[in-house]
Amino acid sequence: MALFGSLSEKLGHVFSKITKKGVLTELEIKNAMREIRIALLEADVNYVVVKDLVAKVAEKSSGERVMKSLTPGQQVVKIVNEELTELMGSTNSKLQVSSKLPTVILMVGLQGAGKTTMCGKLAKYLKKQGKNPLLVACDIYRPAAINQLKIVGKSVDTEVYDEGTNKPQKTASNAIKYANKKNYDTLIIDTAGRLHINDELMDELRQVKKAVEPTEILLVVDSMTGQDAVNVAETFNEKLDITGVILTKLDGDTRGGAAFSIKAVTGKSIKFCSVGEKMDDLEAFYPDRMASRILDMGDVLTLIEKAQENVSKEEAAEIEKKFKENAFTFDDYLKQFDQIKKMGNISDILAMIPGANKLKIPQDSISDQQLAKNKAIIQSMTKKERINPDIINGARRKRIAQGSGTTIQDVNILLKQFYQTKDFIKQYGKGGKRGFKFPF
Repeated sequence: MALFGSLSEKLGHVFSKITKKGVLTELEIKNAMREIRIALLEADVNYVVVKDLVAKVAEKSSGERVMKSLTPGQQVVKIVNEELTELMGSTNSKLQVSSKLPTVILMVGLQGAGKTTMCGKLAKYLKKQGKNPLLVACDIYRPAAINQLKIVGKSVDTEVYDEGTNKPQKTASNAIKYANKKNYDTLIIDTAGRLHINDELMDELRQVKKAVEPTEILLVVDSMTGQDAVNVAETFNEKLDITGVILTKLDGDTRGGAAFSIKAVTGKSIKFCSVGEKMDDLEAFYPDRMASRILDMGDVLTLIEKAQENVSKEEAAEIEKKFKENAFTFDDYLKQFDQIKKMGNISDILAMIPGANKLKIPQDSISDQQLAKNKAIIQSMTKKERINPDIINGARRKRIAQGSGTTIQDVNILLKQFYQTKDFIKQYGKGGKRGFKFPF
């Protein structure tokens, strides 16, 4: 499911009722605010945060500039977008770099938040930025924690420094000397967690902090725990004065309200969000882009970044040309499956395209299993059928279904999606009426 899929759908329903109107009454705005309040509370956003947000939106939406606007509904959506962006921190908060290398990043959090895996994801992210990170194992309590970090380190081609069960503050301090000797410019220190916050944990973390004087203290929290994540962030901030937050499991949709509440409650920015299980599934957190995705306005900048990382300019130019010339075939469609999978979770990719939610593509139609089925269907077509699918009649559909081990209904669904994709690109691509450009 796409990020904040449920919340996005509920807010979309609210806005669909007011954007169609040429004039908005005070009652209609009041009702819209009530529905927005309920949607945010159901997403487990902090009650005080919701109350303040809705009050600000209501005040700005009731002004004469909005009420007498030619598009009052769109003005309300714009105001909500601005307030959500402000709530989550306005701008991207970048990692700080120490003037005296190495830069030390202390990773803290409760057990089960995904801290050790996040150390590996951050290492891979930094390597893409040209950094040379070293992972440091300072969790000496959890069984096999050091081995887990070594496995993670190997998967991202990053060395792990450890001293077994030596005191964490001593290991961390020695790791700095080792980093200087081996020319590592960044230390990522994996610390111990607990099931619950306690004095013992905080005392140890304070000792490590004192020993290494970290440039960044990043708290890793599980966004699926909703308000509990906010409470954890508040406590860690009080005890350690954290510099930022990393949200894990943001690809889940159960209780994503932590993203809205943490900045308001702690004053500390969300710096990264984890949007999947792969080591590449880590994104810098941009409040404005996140707000746009939630409101189905897309996130073309992130889409462009992902595309540039995974698709060559030549491939992009070729596929864009085919779309513009209406020469897109099932062979091209087959190539796109592989290219899009490289870019990450497909439902999240779709959510980055403005208005894509209106396609109403079922979630089970974009799973890895369904993609494999679609590939089998295409590979069962003849070359002529792939180039010109208009010739695929009933008899051909039956043959294709039998050849791919699927049903005629599966073939029909794929054909419908293929034509739907072509129509969508034709409408929203370069020269389209909404000006959305091909994202490469």
